[in-house]
Amino acid sequence: MAQHNQLGKKGEQMAVDFLIDKGYTIKERNYRFGKAEVDIIAKKNDVLAIIEVKTRSSSDFGLPQEFVKPKQIQQLVKVVDDYVLKNELDVDVRFDIIAIIKTGTDFSIEHLKDSFYHF
Repeated sequence: MAQHNQLGKKGEQMAVDFLIDKGYTIKERNYRFGKAEVDIIAKKNDVLAIIEVKTRSSSDFGLPQEFVKPKQIQQLVKVVDDYVLKNELDVDVRFDIIAIIKTGTDFSIEHLKDSFYHF
């Protein structure tokens, strides 16, 4: 597996551990609909958090959250619509980003709630 793929997988696991520690229940990981995928679907209280994890080896080329583009947001909304309808859920939906930056052997994690809104 390529090094950037390994870093991405490690970042996703770190995000899951972070969310569990904050009281979230992980409902799905890598949920797919068509060609689109949601990294993590988690629930806390009556809120379904749709979480895109962005992990970078540095911030030299920008912050991780800057790499979530409008086309990707559109795809995430389609995936979530499918998930909510299939599971007949009546919950508030929130779109979050977990930004992870590796600095040497350390990692910083930032949970950006309500990072974007569906349109």
